[in-house]
This record gives sequence, structure tokens and C-alpha cells, in this order.
Amino acid sequence: MSSLSVMKAVIPAAGQGTRFLPATKSSPKEMLPLVDKPLIQYIAEEAALAGIRNIIVISGRGKRAIEDHFDISYELEETLKQSGKDALLKEIRRISDLARFCYVRQRHMRGLGDAILCAQHLIGDEPFAVMLGDEIIDAGVPAIAQLMEVYDRLRAPIIGVQEVALDEVSQYGIITAKPAGDGLFQVTDLVEKPSPADAPSRLAVIGRYILTPEVFAVLEKTPPGKNQEVQLTDALRTIAKRAPMYAWVIKGKRFDAGDKLGFLKATVEFGLKNPELGERFARYLKQLSI
Repeated sequence: MSSLSVMKAVIPAAGQGTRFLPATKSSPKEMLPLVDKPLIQYIAEEAALAGIRNIIVISGRGKRAIEDHFDISYELEETLKQSGKDALLKEIRRISDLARFCYVRQRHMRGLGDAILCAQHLIGDEPFAVMLGDEIIDAGVPAIAQLMEVYDRLRAPIIGVQEVALDEVSQYGIITAKPAGDGLFQVTDLVEKPSPADAPSRLAVIGRYILTPEVFAVLEKTPPGKNQEVQLTDALRTIAKRAPMYAWVIKGKRFDAGDKLGFLKATVEFGLKNPELGERFARYLKQLSI
């Protein structure tokens, strides 16, 4: 399932994960296990299923575990081979074969926009995907593949969105848009975390994007906002006023795994779907008197 033109994905993973302290004091948030795989592996697998073979991880201090996870582990592989654990050996090898990984350090925590700028020299003149690692989307067709299909038709930046409850709009970037087809909208503006009274819609940006290289020049000129961070939302607002930009309502169930409650919900639902654990886990949950 590959796009005609989108061959690279950027996964920003330099944040400090403060919402999960103290668990993330010495371990990256992206390596928190969702049942039996770290969060970032779900994102890399989504990209690989969509046909993306080049993944650029924007990392920072204390993120070496991410590199090690996707690297070959000769000692572990030999131990599994000698122990006759062929299924585990196959799974471990599959992880390192998902894609070609490249790592770029974001030396200063200057926001999502700055993180994307760190990948400019590796993207060049190509369109590319941006996939946030704390948004896990369970979908029949990978979420990023849905956006890639739309990009191949329209050749314009695409933002992944889903409708949220009115009392939740203040937690998201919200788009102003006009209908452009079934599940498709043309974006005219974006607002970051509006109050329910000021929200232009209930369509929330959910951490999947297809961007064109023009975004880099805009990001370079985007002044820092709150906390001296360069916000991707600000750059997208500028682009939307200059040229067509679209939003696609992603089909699938989304989990905000960057939030403790969202992470717990994802753990329960992915646990119930796990072929090895699901049935026993369901029986356990039924026994709980809550």
C-alpha cells in the first residue's frame, strides 16, 4: 500500500514526556509499552504498512533506547536462536527490518515546528509525512495511508482530523474549513486550543500530516510563540492563507497515548485485542467489581 510520491516520514520524539514523570525520568515516553510493544513501534509499523520505507526520528538527550530498539541486536538474536525461540527471533528481526531509520537530534526544545525543521536536509524537495508518536490510531487502513491517498489526488498539504466533543475542543488544534467532498474539507484557518464558545468547528487535528517542502521556508520565518516554541499550527495557518490545504477525517479509533487516561484506555483495548492475552484479560476485567 504505497503512495506515488510520499516516501519519507518524520516522527518527532525529542520531548521530555513530563506528563508521565517519574516513569519517563530515564526512559523515553515513546518507549512506554502498550501491551507488548513500545508506542513508537506502532507508529513505525503504521508507516511501513503504508509503504513508507524511510523514517526520520527527531530525537534528543536520553533517547538512545529508541535507536537501540530499531537496531539489530546480535547478542539477543543469538540467544534466542540458541534457545530455539524461533517465533521471538522472527519478531525481533522484523522490527529492525521495518524501514531505514535515520536519527536527528533536536538540540533545543523549541516546539514541534522546530523539530520538523531539523529534518529539512533529509527531506529535500519531497512531500513527507509527519506522525506524532503519542497518537495511536487503530484503523483498518493505516491512518497515514488514508492521507497519502488523498495527497496523490490533490497534491496539496493534508491534515488528519477527527470530530471531538464540544467540551474537548480546548485540548486540540481546531480547523476552520469548508466541505470539499465526503470526509474531505478545505482548511482556511486553524486555532490552537480554543474555548468551546470560540471554536470554529469540532474537527480536531490528531497528529497525522502530509506536508510539502514549502513548509520549511514558512517555519524558518515563524516567530516563537508560547514557551518560545515554534508552533507547526502557526506555519500551517500561513500556508492555508496562501494556497489550498485540506483536512481528511481519519477513519479509525484514536487513542491519546500522551495522556495517562488515554494511555490506560489504549492498554485495555489493545490488551483485549491481543490474540495471546485477550480472552483471559476479558475474563479478568469481568471479575472486577468497579
